Amino acid sequence: MEKHPKVEAFMERENKWKAHFELLREIIRECDLEEDYKWMHPCYTLKGKNVVLIHGFKEYCALLFHKGVLMKDPEHLLIQQTKNVQTARQLRFTTVEQINEQRDIIKAYVQEAIELEKSGAKVELKETEEYDIPEELQTALQENRALEEAFYNLTPGRQRQYIYFVSQAKRSSTRQSRVEKYIDHILDGKGMND
Repeated sequence: MEKHPKVEAFMERENKWKAHFELLREIIRECDLEEDYKWMHPCYTLKGKNVVLIHGFKEYCALLFHKGVLMKDPEHLLIQQTKNVQTARQLRFTTVEQINEQRDIIKAYVQEAIELEKSGAKVELKETEEYDIPEELQTALQENRALEEAFYNLTPGRQRQYIYFVSQAKRSSTRQSRVEKYIDHILDGKGMND
């Protein structure tokens, strides 16, 4: 596998998880994948299809399997990052020792992800109607018919953007302020980023 120049630069810039990332990269490079750089992280692909991504957070670093929800997970190690993430699952690490101890398991998970991609397996995504609308957004829609009509006239993807954004706030007051901030946007038929 050829080393991608942007991944090389990424590894050189990394401070906190450098040793972890280098070891994860070494393990993945033993598999039949192409190294790429996407979403500002090392991403490993099969015939242009995303299989696994290396990324770091404040408390842990992780391998993100793009179709992780379809994986067997015999060791029960895969984690759903948030309740709204439908397809991807993570293997999380906090120490280099942990990665070394789980090296064979990590490689087996990567191999399974490769086989899933080769099989053409597809993830069935939830429909927009299946998402729980946060109470604060639901109340605003019920109290304002024009807002309700405008919201349901948005594309399903734009509806999900608002549902996700509002529901990510932990406090009700924050969810409420997020709804209020975007009322005019919704009434104008716009998504969050329009």
